[in-house]
Amino acid sequence: MSDAQRTTAQPEKREEFSGQLGFILSAIGSAVGLGNIWRFPGVAYENGGGAFLVPYLVALLTAGIPILLLDYAVGHRFRGSAPLAFRRVKRWLEGLGWFQVMICFVIAVYYAVIIAWALSYFVYSFDLSWGDDTAGFFTGSYLQLADVGGADPWFTFDFVSAVLIPLVLVWVAAIVVLAAGVAKGVEKVNFIFIPLLFVAFGALVIRSLTLPGAADGLNALFTPDWSAITDPNVWIAAYGQIFFSLSIAFGIMITYASYRKRRANLTSPGFVVAFANSGFEVFAGIGVFAALGFLANQQGMAIAELEGITGPILAFVTFPAIVSQMPAGALFGALFFGSLVMAGFTSLLSILQVVSASFQEKFGWTRQGAALRIGIVAAVISVVGFSTTTGLIALDTVDNWANNIGIVGSAVVTTVVVGWILRRSEEMRFHLNSVSTLQVGRWWSFCIIVLGPVVLTYMLVSRIVSLIQEPYEEYDATYLGFAGWGTVVVLVVGALVLTLMRWRVEPDKFDAWPTYGGKS
Repeated sequence: MSDAQRTTAQPEKREEFSGQLGFILSAIGSAVGLGNIWRFPGVAYENGGGAFLVPYLVALLTAGIPILLLDYAVGHRFRGSAPLAFRRVKRWLEGLGWFQVMICFVIAVYYAVIIAWALSYFVYSFDLSWGDDTAGFFTGSYLQLADVGGADPWFTFDFVSAVLIPLVLVWVAAIVVLAAGVAKGVEKVNFIFIPLLFVAFGALVIRSLTLPGAADGLNALFTPDWSAITDPNVWIAAYGQIFFSLSIAFGIMITYASYRKRRANLTSPGFVVAFANSGFEVFAGIGVFAALGFLANQQGMAIAELEGITGPILAFVTFPAIVSQMPAGALFGALFFGSLVMAGFTSLLSILQVVSASFQEKFGWTRQGAALRIGIVAAVISVVGFSTTTGLIALDTVDNWANNIGIVGSAVVTTVVVGWILRRSEEMRFHLNSVSTLQVGRWWSFCIIVLGPVVLTYMLVSRIVSLIQEPYEEYDATYLGFAGWGTVVVLVVGALVLTLMRWRVEPDKFDAWPTYGGKS
């Protein structure tokens, strides 16, 4: 019996964003996340300073925007989240969609934990609870970090209440918003949080620029080292930063674009989202390095001597130290960690929406049912896996494999299959140009078919080789096999299982519009 004969449920009327502004704010909310604030400044500083902006801009124009628009075209033309949209491109491509869903699910279970940390630190800001030893407070008093690979076991059930309680609150809030739907839930949150994020972080940046030593920090960030331009690793770092910060190639933008009306402009909003994301990264870099200049000034050292200028250590160790020495530090600490909460939460919603939409479409679940079932399962895994004394190491390991292997691998397969194997890139370009005011030329097809796959494949292969040759962060090799490569196994097996499960809602009665090769 065929899938069509066995399916009986009828799909609900597809949700839609209320308009273009709601879509743009939601897409920006997804793209602007924790990495914009704590990753870009350090990556730029370590890869040529001001000179890094050259490969960064090239990467934005040749990979970031083209793949973003490819996601838009697939989602909007085939009217579904990643599994349904890819199935409608070619039936056997459904598995790629579920692979992207699994990436989103895995990322969601640990991303929520970082938001919980930020929520805790938002509260701690009011009385500067972290004291003088911010590193000791973060890993000791707050996370109660176990020595993985040492005397302590790799995984424990020793829950840390200071993490668990805010983590539960984050999941409750996420489930409520998802259950409210795209327009009344996700879009409304972004309407509030994105302007508020820019105002709050803007106030922090302005204050940072007035601190003693701020100019030294900006000089350290923007003084160009032009010799870096000839280093291939700097270019790979630029492509990696653009790629990871734009929320592309793992289902988010495909899903969001599917909620746009049939006659909806795609290319102009795409450029707005991409440049807003990059603009916020540079803006964050200014604020962060102005603050780092102040810290170096207070401690009587050079910027180059500071440790912890990127990642969670910047956010939860270095920045609390800065806040403690700032006039009115409690206020600006609250602004910083409040910004992290808002940036993280809007990104988390977009990640979860991919999972929710996919299950709604395949199994006929209501959005409330999907939000509750997926939210509870994800919350339990999140709490058990990452709110314990071994949570930080697990988070760091899973994040590295999910991003560098999972997302990059997904992008390689997407561009190669759509561009080379199925030769559908011209159809995607036709769709973008049919519904948009800003037309894309053959440069877009070249980026999707040639440049994107080459750069992304190099990134993927070099990262795999690096992870095989050198134990990540010098963690125990057996642990990395379990938590790191095991993550990739979970992604693949989960995608296969979900692909093989039968559809409860008819997926194939669909005609793409406008008709390719005919009148639009």
